Amino acid sequence: MANYLDIKMFKHKHPYQPFIQQDTTKLIVGTLPPPRFSTGKLLKKDVDFCYGSYYNSLWLFIDKINNLNLRYDNSQEAINERKEFLIENKIGVCDIVESAERDKIDASDLGMKNIKLRNIIGYIKQFPSIETILFTGGNSKNGPEYFFRKHLKEYNLKLELVSNEVPRIHKFALCHTKGSQSISRIVKTVSLTSGSGAANISISRLPLYKQLKAKNPNFNTFDFRVMQYREYF
Repeated sequence: MANYLDIKMFKHKHPYQPFIQQDTTKLIVGTLPPPRFSTGKLLKKDVDFCYGSYYNSLWLFIDKINNLNLRYDNSQEAINERKEFLIENKIGVCDIVESAERDKIDASDLGMKNIKLRNIIGYIKQFPSIETILFTGGNSKNGPEYFFRKHLKEYNLKLELVSNEVPRIHKFALCHTKGSQSISRIVKTVSLTSGSGAANISISRLPLYKQLKAKNPNFNTFDFRVMQYREYF
């Protein structure tokens, strides 16, 4: 029976290496892309790159905010468009989960087991221009902020609340050496509302969303995210 369970377990490994430049100032941190990005079974509108799921919508928000007219397909051109935007705007991507195991092959964060985290603090030390972390989700179990808080404990660090309004903002102090140089800096974290469809229910309960919806019945959860993300993208 044990062997049968082992066979059924899906090993979900992150398909992309961190995308960070020497002048990166903002770092997008999520968990894992849907399993199809690891197995190579992309949908027609998926892009084979970080946050490439058409149904996650992060690039749809960025596209809307910046009028990019991005491609949504499996082409190299679609990948290049996204890389060019990130480089030009000094934004990097480094999801915090390196790998996990799943009983069920889906994209649920709660379904992850035996989770191996990436060393985000190590990357922040390596790239001293990083001053802001943008979590694509909050502190719910197995979300990016949740894992980052666990990761910080390994360094005896913790987040300090700056603003409790959505998106919640925290900060932490980081002191380290790079070569012969001693570096001390404050890094800000912003917990953006997840781009997944599952987050729509939580958005609909927010007082601000209800207020904006009352003023404009056509206002929806996509518009709310665009409004929230605009400051950071």
